[in-house]
Amino acid sequence: MHRDEKKDTQRDELSEMISSLDLSHSEEKKVSDRREIRKDYKEKKVDLKNEYKERKTDTQDTHQSRRKHKEQKELLKNDYKEQKQELKYIKETSMTNVKGRIKNHMSGLLRGIVIGLLILFQIFIIIYLPAVLRQYTVYFYLVLEILSFFVAVGLTNASKNASFKVAWLSIALLLPISGHIMYYMWGRKKTRQRMHENARDRIAESYPYYYENEELSEKLIHTEPRVKKITKYISSTKSPLFSNTKMKYYSMGDYVFNDMFRDLFEAKKFIFVNFFIVAEGALWDMLHELLLAKVKEGVKVVFIYDDFGAILRTDKHFADNLNKEGIRTIVFNPIKKYTDKLIMNYRTHQKIVVIDGEIGYTGGFNIADEYANLVERFGVWKDCGIRLEGEGVWGLSMTFMQMWSMCCPDETMHYVKYKTEKKFPVNDSFCHILADGPVYSEENMIGSVYKQIIAGADDYVYIMTPYLILEEHMILTMIEAVKRGVDVRIITPAIPDKKIVKLLTNYNYGALLAGGIKIYEYSPGFIHSKVIMNECCGVVGTVNMDYRSFYLHYENGVWVCNDDVLKDIYDDFMDTFEQSREYKYDEWVDRPFVHKLIQPVLNLFATLT
Repeated sequence: MHRDEKKDTQRDELSEMISSLDLSHSEEKKVSDRREIRKDYKEKKVDLKNEYKERKTDTQDTHQSRRKHKEQKELLKNDYKEQKQELKYIKETSMTNVKGRIKNHMSGLLRGIVIGLLILFQIFIIIYLPAVLRQYTVYFYLVLEILSFFVAVGLTNASKNASFKVAWLSIALLLPISGHIMYYMWGRKKTRQRMHENARDRIAESYPYYYENEELSEKLIHTEPRVKKITKYISSTKSPLFSNTKMKYYSMGDYVFNDMFRDLFEAKKFIFVNFFIVAEGALWDMLHELLLAKVKEGVKVVFIYDDFGAILRTDKHFADNLNKEGIRTIVFNPIKKYTDKLIMNYRTHQKIVVIDGEIGYTGGFNIADEYANLVERFGVWKDCGIRLEGEGVWGLSMTFMQMWSMCCPDETMHYVKYKTEKKFPVNDSFCHILADGPVYSEENMIGSVYKQIIAGADDYVYIMTPYLILEEHMILTMIEAVKRGVDVRIITPAIPDKKIVKLLTNYNYGALLAGGIKIYEYSPGFIHSKVIMNECCGVVGTVNMDYRSFYLHYENGVWVCNDDVLKDIYDDFMDTFEQSREYKYDEWVDRPFVHKLIQPVLNLFATLT
């Protein structure tokens, strides 16, 4: 067989795999269908019973009436069984072409254990040091007084939020000597300043390639005056406004992958991929096969993943093997480099896929089988995503290249090379591409956008988040919205993926419920969606409602102002509320006594978890 014929055969096989791919029969729908069938059966059963009672009263022939009731009851029961059997068939056949799996690698586990032990050893030495030098108590007391003064002054004047300061002051009080050493090693800004300055300089190199369109901004403000303040604020953070972008919202991760793989198959020039978690499994197998095929066709592929996010579920030679195959692979912030610093906290939590600079994806999903419900970990895994096609994709491309340039400081970035020259159909879909992280600025831009969405609401604010660990100002912003008559609702998981974080999330319920915010827990399982919306705009992206996302991680999202997309997001909220259970304040007050003891202690150090 000639080389060209072989290549065509491989492409046909890949095309057949993509076209037959169907991840859309999500577990969420099955749970919803089962609930509806059961509810309908019970209602009809009650109606049938009431009808029988009336017939018994009206007719003299009770024997005939009883026989007729028995026949109707049997028909109803058989109909219920048939519907259940049909759902079972859908479940068994809907994903027969994709079998998920969870695979953990011993090499990654051992690497994580070694790094963890090194950090614990440092902490042990720091704590043990005062005991060894106890004989010099008088001198240490004097040094301690001086250190305490500088720690107090440093934290009071630090450009950090109050929770961060309280956490470090608590450590300094609980561990008078060791706590001071920990703060000077890990808590001060100077320990991170040089790395941040270098990364900030690299990001700044991209800013000349952003183009702010004042006419477009005025057009948006004329179309939707209520977003004037927020769009001007976002634009001031080097996140320009885009239009002429076709957008599609996905209510489940299952649906995202269907379209994403098909778009990847059509790539002609380049592919950018950036994920926090990459796990070997069915999804990775398909993505890997697609990327390899594209490389063979001459398409440039650049793949970034976070070292911490992939450490347990990829082989130790994962990146090396991909590079050998021609897939340019970059490991973000390898944790082995920072065992002496808490800089290893700074992860790329971004999720970005860009195809030829024309199509882009982002959302809460990662490359692991649970995100498409191919395996079950915490019940139904509900995630979200958004697809962009048009001018807005340039913002996603720039965000990806900023991370690329940070990872490769000696590499010259050719930004214009990856900007498409294609002209897209004119439309009134407006969006900002949000990008934030430790080196972007000190002001927590995405957190500020969330607050402005809440503060700018007139009718409602709806939020989906897997974690809810909030600073005081965010809580007060929500409570003030409720006092203005805004309907504020938050959906969190009923089944958590991290029990300690669930305890902290539950602890945050108290002030919110007391302030009139409604909280729902997603009954079918784990909600990993990260969405916030009011009646005129919203954000779909990677941002959790917690300190780690707002201050420690690199995050991204899409700010949307478009009626069609907002309606789809709104409909998803309505469907999810129906599947969720409202959590009441009385329930929070009556939570287990052990939780009441543990939660305040955990909350004290929430910013450091």
